[in-house]
Amino acid sequence: MKKVYLILALVAFVGMACSMTSNQKKTNNKTTKTEKAVNYTDTLTQVELKTSLGDIIIALYNETPKHRDNFVKLVKDGYYDGVLFHRVIKDFMIQTGDGNSKTATPGQMLGDGDPGYTIPAEFVYPKYFHKKGALAAARTGDQVNPERASSGSQFYIVTGKLYSSQELDMMKQRLGDQKKQGMWQQLVMQHRDEIMRMQSAQDNSGLQRLQDQLIAQLEAEYAKDPFRLTDEQIEAYTTVGGTPHLDGQYTVFGEVLKGMDVVDAIQNVKTGANDRPVDDVKIIKASIIKN
Repeated sequence: MKKVYLILALVAFVGMACSMTSNQKKTNNKTTKTEKAVNYTDTLTQVELKTSLGDIIIALYNETPKHRDNFVKLVKDGYYDGVLFHRVIKDFMIQTGDGNSKTATPGQMLGDGDPGYTIPAEFVYPKYFHKKGALAAARTGDQVNPERASSGSQFYIVTGKLYSSQELDMMKQRLGDQKKQGMWQQLVMQHRDEIMRMQSAQDNSGLQRLQDQLIAQLEAEYAKDPFRLTDEQIEAYTTVGGTPHLDGQYTVFGEVLKGMDVVDAIQNVKTGANDRPVDDVKIIKASIIKN
């Protein structure tokens, strides 16, 4: 990290914000079609999503009970019946769960609808990660949501891409940098009031001293827990595909058991502004089929 960049981050980071619906970079790499069920399905809650393009069956992990129980409640309440897949990015993910989308007009911008609450993050990483078919909770960005709490209703299903070994090596370096950046942002937020006082007083020497202290703290903390990919992650990302850059950032709370062909069909629809499908794709009915 360059010191010029860090000084700017100390001053500018405080006012930045990130939307739950902000676009991610698209790729043109093709994914393989796969359905890989977990080996303990008898112990998992299963939900069927009847969509306008076919049926998807998902399993909810027991290790993420807050997300599981909230999802089950919303399904039983009929919250997901009629909601659109409002954000679709090929080779990345398909997103739904905006309650406002049930009555959306053509071209209406979506992505802000939710039940009015968030769910505390439940990271079970690296056991659960962003392989193709993973079910994860959407959320607002770290700048306004440093605890990485999940949306009360919006979720996405990963489609992602395949990575070669060389690409994954480069990705690991980027993810290590990303982890450091996240740690840095948390440190900055912890010292927000102090930074604002120094900025108001134009105390550049004080900002420099604080920066040096935080750099040393960051490097020490990162050395204790550097970024790694497990053998399972490497195998999945090179044979099945996924979105490794989201790992450890968003709560993964389930996965697709059946219907990845439907997920692939959804990710291939034509989209318009804000990645919304031109022709609506919706969840017709969500049902608990095993509890």
